[in-house]
Amino acid sequence: MKARQDSEDLTRVGPGTVMGNFMRQYWIPAAKSSELVADGDPMRLMLLGEKLIAFRDTKGRVGVMDHRCPHRCASLFLGRNEQDGIRCIYHGWKFDVEGNCVDMPSVPAAQDFKEDVKARAFKVAERNGVIWVYMGERQANPPPLPMIEATLLEEDEVDISFMQRSCNWMQALEGDIDTSHFGFLHVGHLDPDNVPEGHPLEHTASERAPEYHVQDAPWGTTYGAFRLVKPETYYWRFANYMFPFWTQTPQGPFPSNIQARAWVPLDDQNVMMIFWRRRTGIPGTGVPLKDGKPLGGTRPQPEFLPISTDWLGRYRVKAVEGNDWLIDREAQRSNAIYSGIDHIGLQDQAVTESMGGITDHAFEHLGPGDLMIARTRRRALQAARAFRDGKPAPGADAPVVLMAARSGFFEMPQTIDWQHAYHEQMSAAERAALAQAALETAAAK
Repeated sequence: MKARQDSEDLTRVGPGTVMGNFMRQYWIPAAKSSELVADGDPMRLMLLGEKLIAFRDTKGRVGVMDHRCPHRCASLFLGRNEQDGIRCIYHGWKFDVEGNCVDMPSVPAAQDFKEDVKARAFKVAERNGVIWVYMGERQANPPPLPMIEATLLEEDEVDISFMQRSCNWMQALEGDIDTSHFGFLHVGHLDPDNVPEGHPLEHTASERAPEYHVQDAPWGTTYGAFRLVKPETYYWRFANYMFPFWTQTPQGPFPSNIQARAWVPLDDQNVMMIFWRRRTGIPGTGVPLKDGKPLGGTRPQPEFLPISTDWLGRYRVKAVEGNDWLIDREAQRSNAIYSGIDHIGLQDQAVTESMGGITDHAFEHLGPGDLMIARTRRRALQAARAFRDGKPAPGADAPVVLMAARSGFFEMPQTIDWQHAYHEQMSAAERAALAQAALETAAAK
């Protein structure tokens, strides 16, 4: 990542950019279904550097389109959502969820030309409480929705959270595939002697410099980090990057850890993290230690600002650069919290936002622990440039392969090859039959 053009192509997502055009070949999770009410207020929606509006019509259908009225470019955010369409308040032109102009009341009937006018609208789908948008050129025949395990869960099986971050999508995503930061940023203050057996942090606390393997995968990239925890036994943590902006982290036992994060670029310097996690009842990092206290810095929820109608007004946290991400220097000095920031997600937020809107990759000095970062940047960049040069976007039309991607931790004898260990765990995992069927279907094509 030393070449300036590499960095530009990787981080820029607007219309006509290498990465932006690539991302538009995939469905993009954009909002909660509950954010839009039939005949309710339109919502400003920023995606891939484009200013859009979203609304739900009288029949419950969702429309997502360019916010500019195709007549004189007044914003349809000001429009009247009424009787199965959004009506511009400037001259009364009305558009349905597909962008068709259905009424032109300011034009004499003899001169009406509404059949020739269409708002720039995108294909929309809803699944399990989330609104998805396809922004590519295949509006008449879009690809299937992605078959990522967590996104297929019914609403009563999964928790879905949104959290905006003020930085480029890639540097935000990289925190999820970083193998070594957890032992410092999140648990650097953890005393290994205070960790009870079976605690989720048992092995992370005792070995903060894991070794690992990285390789390309059909869905993107994957790594397995390993630590020697018992004679002849490795503790493995597997994680994945999936095209174009998805991750799966190892924060849970592999057999039941059904989760995924989408790092959706709002523009070049703002990203929306959308987190699906299956409800399992399995304790997390905040469970008590030997001294009976939870680990410092593991507050369950951050504080959010009220939702506003700004382009970037949704799911913003109170901790920002202007207030030093609410860092508690006394907690940092006393080692009550290594970072001084009381929430794991906010700790990630602070360090990635502190890099600036877009990281200066030429200033970096990547080390051995950054191999997954380097591999993922290269994989994403190569795929985007290959699409630019006429190759298909990987997995966009064969989303079933994503069912074979799972993350999590487990223990396995040292003698077992890391990829074999992964497949053994997949075969024993919950919902494994569905995943295996997906693998067989993909192999048959």
